[in-house]
Amino acid sequence: MIPLLRQRLRRDWLQLSLWILGAVLLAYAGYGGVTQSYGTVADRQEVLAAVAANPVILMFRGLPSGDSVGAFLAFEDLPWLAMLAALMSTFLAVRHTRGDEEAGRGELVASTAAGRVLPTLATIVHGLVANAVLALLTAVSLIAAGMDAVGSLLLGGAAGATGVAVLGIGLVAAQLMRTSRGANALTVWLVVATFLIRGIGNVAGTPSDDLTRIESSWLVWLSPFGWAEQVRPYDADDPLPLLLALGVGLVLSAAAIALQSMRDMGASFIPERNGRPTASAALSSPHALVWRLSWGAILGWVIGGALTGILATTLGGLAGRIAGENPAVAQILEKIARAGALDEAMITVFFTMLGILAACAAVQTVVRARQEEAHGTAEPVLAAAVGRVRWFADYVIVATVAVVLVVAAGMGTAYAGIAANGGPSELHRVVTVTGLGQLAAASVFTALTALVFVILPRATLAAGWAMIGAATILGMFGPLFGMPEWATDISPIAVAPVVSHGDVDLRGLWWLLLAVVVAGTGALTLMRRRELAADG
Repeated sequence: MIPLLRQRLRRDWLQLSLWILGAVLLAYAGYGGVTQSYGTVADRQEVLAAVAANPVILMFRGLPSGDSVGAFLAFEDLPWLAMLAALMSTFLAVRHTRGDEEAGRGELVASTAAGRVLPTLATIVHGLVANAVLALLTAVSLIAAGMDAVGSLLLGGAAGATGVAVLGIGLVAAQLMRTSRGANALTVWLVVATFLIRGIGNVAGTPSDDLTRIESSWLVWLSPFGWAEQVRPYDADDPLPLLLALGVGLVLSAAAIALQSMRDMGASFIPERNGRPTASAALSSPHALVWRLSWGAILGWVIGGALTGILATTLGGLAGRIAGENPAVAQILEKIARAGALDEAMITVFFTMLGILAACAAVQTVVRARQEEAHGTAEPVLAAAVGRVRWFADYVIVATVAVVLVVAAGMGTAYAGIAANGGPSELHRVVTVTGLGQLAAASVFTALTALVFVILPRATLAAGWAMIGAATILGMFGPLFGMPEWATDISPIAVAPVVSHGDVDLRGLWWLLLAVVVAGTGALTLMRRRELAADG
């Protein structure tokens, strides 16, 4: 097993380093943000009361467990630390199981003395070690900042245990689905669904009289994210939910080994849909093929964009009442959005998430080009009358179309929400400006990921998603964590145009457009000289 673990470490050291470093920085920056922005008990009580009074904000925050610095830090950071661990575990589990089978590596290893079971066991150990390191370093960063050791260890452990639970889910998904793409998609959607179930369970819970603590409903016990929050670091410090998450992860891992023994190499329990005997006219061109390969994933991001848009303007109708009851909500939103009026800030905050979704759709599409190249399926296309630049340009075009569709879905439902709630007509301009601004911001990720694909093809997957992770942390959480403005402005989504106090603020629009043009042109130009890098 040791040689297999060394091989996995060589392949994954960069990706794992980025995930773990992101978690450590998020935890440490969260401590700085809490102590700087919410340094007094009164400040923290105001925020917790505002969140408890607004179910939708509570959906995307942690579980209120008191007004101490530690409990407030867990409320701010724990769901997102757990999400980082979950996504890290998802890609790790699928890459070394179904991904290796797709690439033919699994069959080669199985033909040696290792057999079929040992590589899967090595993947399980690999995932456990990665989550343990993430948990430990996260806890150490908080202890170094001056936080209580027990609470810090439990907060880091809660994130790591969530990763272990999702590791098991990813391993089972890799047995069920025929492709690594399908296994990743299934696991990610389950992660998103359980994250939302956790939020619904908190919303359906019972707040304390002072609105600083919520007793969650039974729904949270259906979600590994809910188990993590029930640890309540720096408050109850209950380790039992950690044992539940670890136990479920190990049971699912054992189930994955059992399922693997019941199928042939390369087979799956959910077969792929049979293809048509003849190709349709829609597949008569290379760009149509790219669209056919990508449209299913793009549809999921479009649905997410539509939901984000309707929430943006539906909540906008409630903004005035919420601000009147507790101005802390307005202060939070305005700090994130750096916008003026509260309804403008509400739209800006949610459209920041819309920009992230659009960027995810773009990066996933460009990464698809790398997967086609690594798996050797790009070669038959390039063997026809299709040049390398045209082949790659089709992926960039489809990625751009994906950005447009996601943003358009969000803007369309936002307009519908304004009409349904009788919102002021001025909000139409806010939606238009902010939506188009996030379109420009998301396009930066398309161009930069394309440039990485050309220069460092093997780093495409890691670099593309790492850029989105860094931009999300800086753009969405930087202002809350008290980061300097120059640091948050590194994120494209943070410098997109907005409407502030009724005036259009272009902010970094010209820099965004310049980055798109330079990186996009550079990628397509350099692609002329680049050879295929087919090995994964």
